[in-house]
Amino acid sequence: MLGVFSSAIVSPPDELVAAGSRTPSPKITATSLVNRFVQTNGAAVSVQVGDDAQLAYSHSNESPLQPRSFAVKDEIFCLFEGALDNLGSLRQQYGLAKSANEVILVIEAYKALRDRAPYPPNHVVGHLSGNFAFIVFDKSTSTVFVASDQFGKIPLSWGITADGYVAFGDDAELLKGACGKSLASFPQGCFYSTSVGGLRSYENPKNKITAVPATDEEIWGATFKVEGPAVLAATK
Repeated sequence: MLGVFSSAIVSPPDELVAAGSRTPSPKITATSLVNRFVQTNGAAVSVQVGDDAQLAYSHSNESPLQPRSFAVKDEIFCLFEGALDNLGSLRQQYGLAKSANEVILVIEAYKALRDRAPYPPNHVVGHLSGNFAFIVFDKSTSTVFVASDQFGKIPLSWGITADGYVAFGDDAELLKGACGKSLASFPQGCFYSTSVGGLRSYENPKNKITAVPATDEEIWGATFKVEGPAVLAATK
């Protein structure tokens, strides 16, 4: 899965800008990245949302136990990969039908977060149990909300393209070709929200997240760590 957003929606993280500046490497544009995704993944679907967002997904090479899914409801677009262990109880909590799958659940959870402010975002994601990563784009508010499970079982990366778009995706090699060293593994147990102003840990919401420059041998330009006792939030 892939989500690409212009700087009008997502401000490129300073840490990834700095990583790309330390070790300049080839990059491509956001449009070229989406085109490459479509060309290299069988039966891929891409969606242009307004002028500033593009989403794409494919069922190619997906795990049957951790499938990818896509849904749109009330101008909320969601890409989800993985499986929730507590889907049944969450359906009841959000008043959903038994047929509702994970991607619909995440949309409803996001709507609860958006419409019941100041409902803490870490509570919404913290209630999800299982292996997952998701990308939400709310067209009505131009909000991006991205999260990864606490163990990072679904690999998720983010980086900056040649034209300054921020890309989130589950294919690190694909993003590497587009973002160069302006690339990092998305930290496990964390969420990114444009409405709260950036990256946060939902497991340790009061702990600061810092970026550590990577070595030349690593695919990443930086590694994000949640400060605190024995909490490491981005490993490869």
